[in-house]
Amino acid sequence: MLRRPDADDLLLARFRAGDEAAFAAVFDGWSGAVFRLAARILGNDADAEEVVEETFWQLWRNRESFDVRRGGMTTWVLTIARSRALDRHRAVGRRRENDSHTSGLDRVPAAAAPDAAEVDETRRLVRAALDELAREQREVLELAYFDGLSQTEIAERTAQPLGTVKTRVRLGLAKLRDRLGVLRRDP
Repeated sequence: MLRRPDADDLLLARFRAGDEAAFAAVFDGWSGAVFRLAARILGNDADAEEVVEETFWQLWRNRESFDVRRGGMTTWVLTIARSRALDRHRAVGRRRENDSHTSGLDRVPAAAAPDAAEVDETRRLVRAALDELAREQREVLELAYFDGLSQTEIAERTAQPLGTVKTRVRLGLAKLRDRLGVLRRDP
């Protein structure tokens, strides 16, 4: 189901005003995507569920800070989710190091989606959009979103200045947002 920009604007206005029903709609619309992203980064459903809770708690606490000029609602939600998941991943890694365990991450498959055909089509569209990006932009986005690296870690791995990595991520995301507008959904 395609998302209508006017519906997003109304939902966002209600959400920012503290409307709990709007919060429920935001949660219903994005909690599955947040869970799948967190599970992919963390490889653990229990930790992913904690990330979902932390993400939506942060969204609610900071609802008035959302700036539509910086991206859409989906970008805002998933950026916070990714950040929370990476924070949890690092914390788990530190605990493992302190316990003399390895800090490697074994990934598990994302939770099964209710409509496999829709997921396949979305995957195809995202892959096609990524393939259209400049190699440098595609590389940093894949390292960030598929490998779960922070921008600092990407800069270290690719031996590029942090500012260059940040610029490539920003430009790549802007191009993807334009090319993937068709994927926006009503929550």
